[in-house]
Amino acid sequence: MSNQLQLQRFQEQLAESISLNTFLKVSLGNYQGNDKELKNVYVRRVKIKRADMLSFTYRNKTRDIVKNFPIPEGITMVSHFISNDFKACTLFTTEKEVILEHGKNHVIAVRERILTGDGKAVPTLAHNKEKKRLIQPAGKPYLQELKITDAEGNVFKNAQDKYKQINQYVEILSSLIKELPENSIRKVVDMGSGKGYLTFALYDYLHQVLKLNTKVTGVEYRDDLVSLCNGIAKSSGFNGLDFVPGTIQDYQVDAIDLLIALHACDTATDDAIFKGIKANASLIVVAPCCHKQVRREMDKAKVKNEVSVLTKYGIFMERQAEMVTDAIRALILEYFGYKTKVFEFISDAHTPKNVLVVGVKSAKLSGKALEQKQTEIKQKLAETKAYFGIGYHHLERLLKLDQ
Repeated sequence: MSNQLQLQRFQEQLAESISLNTFLKVSLGNYQGNDKELKNVYVRRVKIKRADMLSFTYRNKTRDIVKNFPIPEGITMVSHFISNDFKACTLFTTEKEVILEHGKNHVIAVRERILTGDGKAVPTLAHNKEKKRLIQPAGKPYLQELKITDAEGNVFKNAQDKYKQINQYVEILSSLIKELPENSIRKVVDMGSGKGYLTFALYDYLHQVLKLNTKVTGVEYRDDLVSLCNGIAKSSGFNGLDFVPGTIQDYQVDAIDLLIALHACDTATDDAIFKGIKANASLIVVAPCCHKQVRREMDKAKVKNEVSVLTKYGIFMERQAEMVTDAIRALILEYFGYKTKVFEFISDAHTPKNVLVVGVKSAKLSGKALEQKQTEIKQKLAETKAYFGIGYHHLERLLKLDQ
């Protein structure tokens, strides 16, 4: 059989295995091309945003590169590889292995090995490793009403990023909640809850996964969103979840164990932290948005210091203001007995990077030890403000630490 017929035979078996859903993977080896870094290529079938594709992993000496292609284009690429650069290729299916090799005198041979019994495998369309989400989409009416899923629990293509973001936030909060004493989260307030994506998901997680009898309240100044979310909470049977109208600043503090404020603009983040501290919340989690108040202070003072070479540029001044604002917030949380964390994470396409400022209530210090630490923190706050020319920080003023 000619080389052309052998190549055609292999390609037909590849296409047939994909069509019959018996395809497992393709392994390309014995590379003879011009790329000195490339060693192998591995191909598997994946489903990405509901589209079946072939995923190519280019195994190099120092790194792997993954590229995904529509199935017809992927089959053509495999054919091109085995016709030119790769002298060995194995097609793995649930029924057999098909091995193509370039032998002596450039003659191509194709042979098969039939699999039996325990040698058979099951195909999967998982993209990378299937991730176990804390919030599963099936059987969740609130996700359907929020336009995240359809009636069958399938996540809409245009809602994939939002669904991942919801789960990422819940995963972060889950790890933080586990640091607290058992059953200490009885009241949660989500300040600036918006359309309630996270509020609903967190309530779902607390009640359905952790089996906690936790009261959750969303605070939102837009009346239409408050009405919408209360309607969804009622239809979902979430009796311990409610949404109230108003601003973060005007919300009347009562007992709060977990306070959340995601993307509260400028000093609204400070208002949220202030409410959490006054309520002696066990856990405070904020993702700040905008840092205008401190930026204005720095612009007004125009202090000359070692970082002036950076702050003379607008974009660098903005980033410096962000870091200084959040660093002061973290220090103030420490002043009031919180163990603080500040970290960055990737969320979704619309807000590619977020900084989370986290405060976990700690009872390690008291008496003179606490007083000494608070004195040191106040000194750091004064030095930081003087260095950057900041007349005041809104959270510091709310808590009367500047007096």
